[in-house]
Amino acid sequence: MTRKGSLKKLMGLALTAVMGVSLLAGCSSADNKSAEGGASGDGKRVTLKVELFDRGKTPSQYTISNNFISQMIQKNFGDPNNIDVQFVPVQRSEEVTKLNVLMASASDVPDIVFVYDSSVFYRYAQQGGLTDVGDLVNQYGPNLKKFLGEDTLKFGQVEGQQFAIPGKRAITARYSSFIRQDWLDKLGMPAPQTTDELYNTLKAFKEKDPGNVGSQNIPMGFALAPASYEPLIYSFIKPIAGDKTYAQRYELPLHEGFKESMQFLNKLYNEGLISKDFSLDKDKTQLNKDVANGNTGFFSEDVDSIFWPDGSYDLLKTNKPDSNLAPLDAYTNANADGKHIKSRYGSNGMYIMIPKSSERAAEAIKYLDWMASDKNLTAIYDGVEGENYDLVDGIPVAKADATQEAKDRLFNAGDTAIISNGKNLGDQAQNEKAWIMGFPPANQEILKKALEVANTDTVGPIVFSKPIQTEMKYSTALTDKLDVIIVKTAMAKPEEFDAVFEKEMADYMSLGGTELKKELEAAEQ
Repeated sequence: MTRKGSLKKLMGLALTAVMGVSLLAGCSSADNKSAEGGASGDGKRVTLKVELFDRGKTPSQYTISNNFISQMIQKNFGDPNNIDVQFVPVQRSEEVTKLNVLMASASDVPDIVFVYDSSVFYRYAQQGGLTDVGDLVNQYGPNLKKFLGEDTLKFGQVEGQQFAIPGKRAITARYSSFIRQDWLDKLGMPAPQTTDELYNTLKAFKEKDPGNVGSQNIPMGFALAPASYEPLIYSFIKPIAGDKTYAQRYELPLHEGFKESMQFLNKLYNEGLISKDFSLDKDKTQLNKDVANGNTGFFSEDVDSIFWPDGSYDLLKTNKPDSNLAPLDAYTNANADGKHIKSRYGSNGMYIMIPKSSERAAEAIKYLDWMASDKNLTAIYDGVEGENYDLVDGIPVAKADATQEAKDRLFNAGDTAIISNGKNLGDQAQNEKAWIMGFPPANQEILKKALEVANTDTVGPIVFSKPIQTEMKYSTALTDKLDVIIVKTAMAKPEEFDAVFEKEMADYMSLGGTELKKELEAAEQ
């Protein structure tokens, strides 16, 4: 099928959605003025400008703003609604810098902009630079509202006003732990089920070296990275409210149980049970090498990180063919009834915003609503059935024999489908199934088990009714200080732990922790 034929096929898929958008436009009040976001009833063709990330990987036959997906959007959404959809490229690496420049210019700023940084969103909302789209979503966005749900929409609200449309995250699972089952088998030990049992297992790994790696033996792989230290810390701290707690990583020291988590880490370090030079490994490079080389008995990671092609898991199977890595949920939390507490992502992705200066706010919401309708996200993310993908149990699965031309169509699919962080197919089970199918077949079953671990006893972020001002003020300093606390308390001599911990916490509180704690405790959810 030609590119032109493929576009016609996609037009058919979206016909129902186009009719729905057109009907919404026809039923809207004819006197909606620009102050209310456009939606002029005079029949004039208008331009809707939409920000689009440019990652510098555009195939030669396309441009970042004129390609298969942009043409499909124009034909299926733009033309039927008398709208020219114009994509405005922004270098991904200059996301915030370029946004600041655009927002300073009422004439150049797109009608739809976005950012991942919540502090940037809050700043523009508080400065009056954004459109409150609450009424527009109710009027023009029924499918969008249904797709996102109230819980996700709350992430874009400031004191009851809807200043952003949050993208919806398809996968909220975050971390899993893993253990060398073959090491356990050699020692005749069961998989540990509690933190105490894990400690005893790590001691056995050190003393008996079941991997026969000698001086390279690392019972517990560890890095100065969230995927290493957050699972450990969360197994000690007490969540603030049920299955919700403070959202920011640098707020971990404000939780009951944080000191105990650092004391446990100190114990592991001083007994030689974790990576000796973890403080130098902020990007997990050394941890990944240790896992791939078969030197690590236990570690925690982002749930998917090791399973991508040629990742640590593939390299481990190559280097140690007899190895058997198994997902494990060993950490237990005494402050949470012995549950396997761990963090999960919030349901939101990026913050999609409409500048106050935009005269096309209604058209912007219509566009996002069209994207949330019927199979339009599938058309953007997955392309053309039979050419880009086949349906397997209702899930679009990329064709292994797809032509290069077909593959090139989707070079910026994820960046265009801004309302969806990952493939949202209607429910969590389908989302996860589709996600797993995107990995090498040999890795899918173990990833499925890791996902089960990552979804167990999770704690999500509290969404406050208004921004926490001290977060924006002190985030950088307190994030850096958290790393210092972890390193210094871990490496302190056991008899000096209390003194070191108290000193570092005093520094943390003086750097803004005191103000942050006070504001968090007073904030309304």
